[in-house]
Amino acid sequence: MDREESIQLQVQRFEELPSPAVFASQIESKNIPAVFHGCIKEWEAFTKWNPANGGLDYLQERAGSSKVEAMLSRTAPVFYGDLRSHERVPLPFSTFINFCKQRLVNTERHQPAVSEAEEQDPLLSGDAPEQIYLAQVPIMNIDDQEKVQLRTLREDIQMPTILETKELASINLWMNNAYARSSTHYDPHHNILCIVAGYKQVVLWPPSATPFLYPMPIYGEASNHSSVALENPDFSFYPRAECSMKYSQKVILHAGDALFIPEGWFHQVDSGDLTIAVNFWWRSNIMASMLNHMDAYYLRRMLRRLTDKEMDDALQKTSSSLGIEKQKILKFNLLRNGEEDHNHSDLVQACEKKNLQGKDQQQRVNLHVSEPFARHALHELISLVHDRVNITGQNQSVQSTSVDDSAVSMKGQHLKIADLFILEDDPVAKIFWTLDPYTLQNVLLAMVHNFPRTLEALILHLLSPVGAEVLTRKFDEMDQQNTEEERNQFYQVFYATFDYQFAAMDAILNKKESFALQAFKNVLDKYLGVKIDLQKP
Repeated sequence: MDREESIQLQVQRFEELPSPAVFASQIESKNIPAVFHGCIKEWEAFTKWNPANGGLDYLQERAGSSKVEAMLSRTAPVFYGDLRSHERVPLPFSTFINFCKQRLVNTERHQPAVSEAEEQDPLLSGDAPEQIYLAQVPIMNIDDQEKVQLRTLREDIQMPTILETKELASINLWMNNAYARSSTHYDPHHNILCIVAGYKQVVLWPPSATPFLYPMPIYGEASNHSSVALENPDFSFYPRAECSMKYSQKVILHAGDALFIPEGWFHQVDSGDLTIAVNFWWRSNIMASMLNHMDAYYLRRMLRRLTDKEMDDALQKTSSSLGIEKQKILKFNLLRNGEEDHNHSDLVQACEKKNLQGKDQQQRVNLHVSEPFARHALHELISLVHDRVNITGQNQSVQSTSVDDSAVSMKGQHLKIADLFILEDDPVAKIFWTLDPYTLQNVLLAMVHNFPRTLEALILHLLSPVGAEVLTRKFDEMDQQNTEEERNQFYQVFYATFDYQFAAMDAILNKKESFALQAFKNVLDKYLGVKIDLQKP
């Protein structure tokens, strides 16, 4: 996520609720979180539910007989979304209210106490009050009316005006008697979280930060949760998570405040003692308009976009890490204190002695490869091929092992060409990357006319996946600069160099697809939490 995107995704703040039209056009449609200060202070619940003013007695009298499903955590005060970390315990709402009353008394006296409910129910023994959390208890649910447990509290809640035109999916109560933290997760609906009493701290991450949060596998029970432990995360196992806070935003909500959390935004919520909240969920316009029969198409489009972005990021990251000065050093690393190498002169002489196709092209190529940078790049490419591939003669076929068996020595490691996906690890790809399209075109033409077998070895045996990706991107840039006639002439001459021109095209495209396949694997891991060993067919 770049700086511009980060600025665009900043949480907005309002001292009063905007109109439904402003909310829809400037906030909801842009999927940007927003805080609305003091917007629910007119609710009856804001006064009647306040624990400091007898609100617990009111709630007990109003809905105490209702059966609610509480979350009993084995990892309290952290409540993870995975069912393996908690269980749902049915109990009377009045029992939970008693826990809250007890908490008030203990806080005033600064001492713990065991309630009658704890003594009677073994599930609630020990530190149970601190382990219990009323999370997502339905007050209204459009899909399952039978599961609505606290319907009687609906009268105390006013619909926020910005939701008047929305079709709500559910309204839920969230209530904890002791400090609690929910694990980092996202919701599949738009959400407005309203604080009736107490306070909550919410840390937010945009969907684009998903790779840094290591989402649970998409096929898992808690696929919308982060797999990184909230307490003492293991950065050796989750290295990207160390950067996650750079993409986060923190808001603190007090009683009367509300927060719009767009669908897909990861959030971690810390709730203070005796905090009561109500949230509203509704489907976004995007999800409501997605037709089921189009899902397969949408999936492929989104995966393709993420894969393209992954490839772009891989190259741009390397480019920026090299830096301008390092690129200059890379470009001129064969200039030895300003002195010409005899081999370079030999290359120029060789180019001048060969008969190239077309006098104008001959002069253009000779002129361009006579420039220091182009000459050194040409020499470097030829040297790399001759160092790593056995060429018996310029007029003979290339004698070499297969691409999968070819290897280069980098940084003390013996790496197969087929395993090179990082630009910094591949000297051929780095040379391609630092050449402008016009210069690269002329360097390749110089090889076509003077060192055809070397070019054949370069493409068939020394081109890595990242090298093929860079080369084809340079080809695209060439195409934009050249006329149609120039494009056709270049490719005709280039591919005619090979004994079997389709072998060259296959080599380039196969390696390019290998690079895309690796990017696709990264996407599955970063965004879906899925690690899979895919082989290109």
